[in-house]
Order: sequence, then C-alpha cells, then structure tokens
Amino acid sequence: MSGVGIATFMMMPRVAFAAKNSVLSVRTGVQPNGKTRLVIETATRPSYDISYPQNQLVISLTNTGGTFNPKLADGTLVKKISGVQNGDRLNVVADLRKSIAPIDKSSVMVLSPNGDNEYRLVFDFAAGAAVAGGTTSSDTVKPQSEKYVIVIDAGHGGKDPGCIGRGGTKEKVVVLSVAKKLKKELDAAGFKTYLTRSDDTFLKLADRAEIAEKRHADLFLSLHANANPSRATRGYSVYTLSEKASDEEAQKLADTENAVDKIGVSGFENFSKEIRVALSALQQRAVAELSQEYASKCTKAMDSASVDKLPGPSIRHAPFAVLRSTVPGALIELGHLSNASEEKLLKSESHQNKLVRAIVKSVKNYDFDV
Repeated sequence: MSGVGIATFMMMPRVAFAAKNSVLSVRTGVQPNGKTRLVIETATRPSYDISYPQNQLVISLTNTGGTFNPKLADGTLVKKISGVQNGDRLNVVADLRKSIAPIDKSSVMVLSPNGDNEYRLVFDFAAGAAVAGGTTSSDTVKPQSEKYVIVIDAGHGGKDPGCIGRGGTKEKVVVLSVAKKLKKELDAAGFKTYLTRSDDTFLKLADRAEIAEKRHADLFLSLHANANPSRATRGYSVYTLSEKASDEEAQKLADTENAVDKIGVSGFENFSKEIRVALSALQQRAVAELSQEYASKCTKAMDSASVDKLPGPSIRHAPFAVLRSTVPGALIELGHLSNASEEKLLKSESHQNKLVRAIVKSVKNYDFDV
C-alpha cells in the first residue's frame, strides 16, 4: 500500500456491518419427499462453505462465533449437531444417519430477517451417494453462464510508487505484474476483465472508481503490497469497507492509503452526480454483504494455497476511500515488501503465479448471482 499500499478504488461509501457474526439458533425439520431441512439462524447475513466428511455435513461460517442448543426434529437424517470454533470460523457439524450427495445450489437459501427471525441459512437434502474425498462444494468450479465483468485495480502507479522494499522493489511494479497475470487467467476462465491501468500511470482514486462503475463491473479487486515498521511482519490480508476499522492496524493502513489521493484529488465531490445518486443505503448494505462474501472466498483460497497470512482476523474492515463503490469487491494486500524474504517472494514469477491461482479460484467460487 502506499507507504503501506492500500488505497486504490475510491468509490462511494458502503454500509458498515459487524466484523463478527453470531449463530442464534440451529434447528432441523422434515420436508416433502423425505428431505431433511437444516436451518442456521444468524445475527447478520452469513458467509459460508460446505464440506462433506464421512457421514457428516459441515457448514463453516466465516467471522462467526456463538453457542447454540440445536432443536432436532424426529424423522430427519441428522443424529446430532455440534458447534466447533476454529479461529474466526464456526463449524456447524451435523452427524448424519446416512451419507448425502452434494447439496444443489437450488436447495440452499439465505433468507432475510422476517418477523421474529433474523437471517436464516437453509439447506434441504436427502440421502445419496457419499462424496469421494470429502470435496467442499464451494471448491467446485461453477459454469459461467454469462461473462461476469471483473475490474482489476493495480494500486498506485506513476508518481506514486506505493511502498518500497529494502531491496528497492516498488509496490506499483509488483501489483501491476500480478494484475496482468490475473487478467490473463481470468480471461481464459471465461470472465470479462479490465485493468484500471496497464502501464506505469498515475490514476486518481475517483478515476479508478469511475472505471469500475462505467464497466458495470460485477466484482472489483484492488491489489496492493504492504509495509510495516516491524521488518518481521509478513503475510497477505484482505479488506472490505466499514466506517469503523476492525483493528488499529487496519485504521492506520486506511489513513495512509486515503492520504495518497491528496496527490491529485481533493475529495468525493469529484464523483459524477450519477454515481453519488446511485449510492443509496440499500445498495450500500447489499454491496457490503457481497464484498464480505467474496473476501471469505479469497481468504479460504489463499489459505488453501499455503500463502502466509498476516496474524489476526482473516478479513479486516476499515474506511478505505478506495473501497467506496456500488460495485462489490475487496482490497487484497499480497504481502509485505518491508519483510526481506517476502520482498523476494513478491518479485518472483513462481510466487506471483501462486497468488494469481488462488485469486482465480476465489473468483470462480464466488456466487455472483446471490
């Protein structure tokens, strides 16, 4: 990030939401045709992954905690339900009487608050063939029925080098290299992708926002590399917008990145009237929730690829000017140039390709139709 590379897709404010969700209740019921229904009620909109260990169904909820006493109906496939906290993830583990096949997307619902109910994550399933190897359903590549538009923003550029490693590596060079590789791979996967910059050009934050808006992007990915006064600090991190920072480090990073725009833009008044009008409260909330959902997929893909993570929350939130938009997205810090070993990694083709593969996987697993 600039100085600490993060400020790059300055779009209009989204709704802030709680950094941590909580499970309020878990219950089962019987549906027609012998199907079992599992309902997980949460305080805010859930972000989840599904896996199928032997005779189990595991729902992994991101940034979630809480305890619950499950209410189990007679005549279902569920014998027992328990909650297992794993860092900032809560795994809801259902022990089953029989194996089940992967749950079809049409049999999963996220219901909004209604009456006495908060958000409800609903699964309907029946007995079926076991899943070989415990495949995680969210890891299954979804066919692209249409070309979703992705805008990739390489942070900084031109007179703004971003942070600079001890070996002289400039953030703007690293992130542009990764952005170009990412565009190539996403194009090959069937997405329609655009870069905010394809060369060493300085762009105002508002200009980056305009590109995503005008392209009618379905997802915005802002790429950066970080710096920290502690040379030992290393690891990737993923950020979404909130008007309140999730931690002190996130706030410092936002302050640094937001200051970058003083190089060439004074404030939000530079946005067109159309964009300002578009930012209704409902849009802001929906965009924030979708951004959180993508961020969850991104951290999971990075962790699966064994990319070192910055200690602390998997997903962080802060009032980044670059994350203010009607377009869902996230700011991805690829690593720390201030760490000598990670600076070498970030310059290497092999590590850049590793990062690209993880991000491509996260985009493929993101549900654009929610």
